[in-house]
Amino acid sequence: MTDLSRRTLMVGSGALALGSTIAGQALAQTPSKANTLRITLPEPVMLTGAFNSSGQIYLLSGKMFDGLVSYGFDFKPKPELAESWQLSADGLSLTFKLRPGVKWHDGKPFTSADLAYSAMNVWKVAHPRGRSTYANLEKVDTPDPLTAVLRFGKPAPYVMNALAGIESQILPRHLYEGKDLMTNPANVAPVGTGPYKFVEWQRGQFITLERNPDYWDKTRKPLERIVVRIIPDPAGRSAAFESGEVDVGGAMPVALADAKRLGSLPDLEIAEKGTEALATMAYIEFNLRKAPFNDVRVRRAIAHALNREFMLKNIWYGFGRPSTGPISADMVQYYSKDVPSYKYDLEIAKKLLDEAGLKPGADGVRFRMTHDPLPGGDHYRSTGDYFRAAMQRIGIAVEVRNQDFAGYYKRVYTDYDFDTTNFIAFNLTDPTMGVQRFYWSKNIQKGVVFSNGSGYANPEVDKLLEAAQVETDPAKRKAQFAEFQKIVMTDLPNIPIGDINYFTLLNRRVKNLITSPYGAHDSFAGVSLAG
Repeated sequence: MTDLSRRTLMVGSGALALGSTIAGQALAQTPSKANTLRITLPEPVMLTGAFNSSGQIYLLSGKMFDGLVSYGFDFKPKPELAESWQLSADGLSLTFKLRPGVKWHDGKPFTSADLAYSAMNVWKVAHPRGRSTYANLEKVDTPDPLTAVLRFGKPAPYVMNALAGIESQILPRHLYEGKDLMTNPANVAPVGTGPYKFVEWQRGQFITLERNPDYWDKTRKPLERIVVRIIPDPAGRSAAFESGEVDVGGAMPVALADAKRLGSLPDLEIAEKGTEALATMAYIEFNLRKAPFNDVRVRRAIAHALNREFMLKNIWYGFGRPSTGPISADMVQYYSKDVPSYKYDLEIAKKLLDEAGLKPGADGVRFRMTHDPLPGGDHYRSTGDYFRAAMQRIGIAVEVRNQDFAGYYKRVYTDYDFDTTNFIAFNLTDPTMGVQRFYWSKNIQKGVVFSNGSGYANPEVDKLLEAAQVETDPAKRKAQFAEFQKIVMTDLPNIPIGDINYFTLLNRRVKNLITSPYGAHDSFAGVSLAG
C-alpha cells in the first residue's frame, strides 16, 4: 500500500496568506533595527521557566534570569551567579559561593535566601524535570547571604549539569514567598538578574525587554533592547524572516517546508550548533488511565501502524532521524539500541487489535478516539493529521483536536482529558534530568506540564530510575539506564518518534549568538548586530 501523500501534510495557500497578514500586523510596531534584536515566537503562557519547561518560554526567560553557572561546548560549568562551588567527598553537600553585588531588576540584592527558596519550593516541587533532578535534595543551608549549601540525602552526581539559567531558574524570594506560585503576577512580568529586563507584554503582539543597566557582568554590553514579535503561524514567521522583519527564531521557528530554502538565502542561515545540550525528541504519548490504551497490545498495534521514516522525511523535512527508544542517540553515554522495536507493518497492527478484542464493526471502525497535538507549529498539526490517517488504515477513527497552549496544558496535564498526544521534549544532558520525568510514577503530578502525563507506573522502572539518581559509578549507571530502556520500550507508555534537530534560524547581521550548547535559549548578553 502506498504511503500518505505529502500534499495532505503541507500548509495550504490560504494558511500562508493568513500567516502573512498576521505577520504584517504584529510587525507594524517594530522599532528601529539599530541595536534592537528582533525575535519571533508563538505566544507563551508565561515568562518564567522556573516551573514550566515549555519551549517558547525557555527561548525568552534565559535573557532575564541568569543561572548559577553557564556551560561551554565542552559542557563544563563556568561561573555565573556562583563564583565557585565545592562538592563534598561523599557527594552529599554542594557549596556555592555567590557573586557579590548582584541585584534583582527591582534593585533588591540577590542572596543565598533566593537560591534556597527556589530550590526547595520551586525546582523540587513544581518543575517537571526538577522533581527528579532534586529529588534527593533535603535542605539548603544559608550561613551568610553569599553562601548556600545544598544538602542531599543521597548523592546526585548529575546536578552540576542542571544549573543553567533556563533549567534551574532562581526566583526572587521577596516576590514569591507566601504567595501562590502558579498565579504570581511576576510570572508574566518577571524580575530577574539577567542582562535584559522585562518592560511590556502586549498579548498577541509583542514582548519588549531592555538592557539591564546594573548587570553584574561589565565585560559584556547587552543590546539596548529585544523585541519579541508574537507571530502564531509558522508560515507568517517564514514571511517575516524572508522580508527581513525579524532577526532570530529558535526551536524550529518556521514552516519546515520553508526552512532549508530560507537558510540558503544570502541574509539568512540555519545555525550549525546550539542544540547539543537539548537532545530533543518527538513523542506520541498514550493516556494509560483509559481503555483501550491500558492494553499494551493496543499501544503496540499503534506503534506498528506508524511509519516513522515517512514522518521524519515528510513532516520533519529531514530535521531529525527515527528514534529507537526513550533516550536520544545524541546522549551517547547512556543511549542503547538494544530495545524492542516496532517495524511499520499494518498486518501486525491489525492482528494485535484483533487479539485485544477490538474487531472492526460493520462500518470498518474498531473504536473511536481523540488526539491532541501540541499547539506549537505545523509539524505538530501535521503529525496529528498523519496519525489520524494512519489509524484509519487499521480501523481506528481519530478526532484531532487543536487548541491554544493554555487549553492544551489543562486538557493533557490537569484534566487528563485525552487519549493520545504528540509533542517534543528535551532529554538534556542526563536521563535523570530530561527523561525520567515521563516514566517515573512519582512524577504523576496534576497540573505539572511535560511530566508523566500518561500515568505510567512500573515499580521496576521506578527502582531503576531511583538507583540511577544516586549511582556514582558511570558503568553501573549506564547499565541501569540500558535496562530501563528495554522495559519502557516493552511497556510502551509512549512511542518515541524521532531525534529532532531543533535548529535556530537567524539573520547574518546577528553576531556572537550561538556561544553555548543551549544556543538560542541562552542569555544573548554578548550578542551584537552588524550594519
